[in-house]
Amino acid sequence: MKTIQFKTNINCSGCIKSVSPFLNDVDNIDLWKVDIDNPDKILEVSLDDDNIKTVIDAVTQAGFEIEKV
Repeated sequence: MKTIQFKTNINCSGCIKSVSPFLNDVDNIDLWKVDIDNPDKILEVSLDDDNIKTVIDAVTQAGFEIEKV
């Protein structure tokens, strides 16, 4: 398992609710969480493999910005 961090604009519980179905549908994600108290709104993801594109695609499809930290 590999943990990766991303800077996002997911900044409230409503945003987390919006992105949840997209991230929950990604097969290689074991666990994810967003630190909305961090100024960079850090999304931390535990992956089964090294394919971070699946995470970036899911967050982008949900309508949010994302970049690897």
